[in-house]
Amino acid sequence: MLFSTKAEYGVRLMVALGRREGERPVSLAALADSENLPLSYLEHLVAKLRDAGLVASQRGAHGGYRLAVPAEEVRLLEVVEALEGPIAPMDCFVDGGEGRIFCSHEHDGDAACSTKLLWTRVHGGITRALAGTTLAELVEFEQRGNENEKLNVAAAGAA
Repeated sequence: MLFSTKAEYGVRLMVALGRREGERPVSLAALADSENLPLSYLEHLVAKLRDAGLVASQRGAHGGYRLAVPAEEVRLLEVVEALEGPIAPMDCFVDGGEGRIFCSHEHDGDAACSTKLLWTRVHGGITRALAGTTLAELVEFEQRGNENEKLNVAAAGAA
């Protein structure tokens, strides 16, 4: 299953905001520049994230965007679903809520689609991975990677 650039850029935007948690709001233009992402596209994404209650905006001279909730409380499932809509590994797959999955190939309540089990498992795996990952974990992972890169550069310079 491929996610679109909405999910990719939106998660990158959220990580950038997570890095700045506790600081003043940051302009979308500054975020677009620092992340090398198109500003017009981020404007569309941040509106969806704001509607989902994940991002807050502040107007004025020192305005901009910030996380609406702590990074530890933001699950990536919320982010991806706010941007992409419900997770569906196939076009025929419909999450009926409350753990019920429907397949458009099923003609009546008794006939099971031959591939429903597979796509239900794929859906469950993706959903669990996204729900089990917090924004804070991504920020921490990025910071550890940056620290390791600095150590590698320092070691190469000393050699």
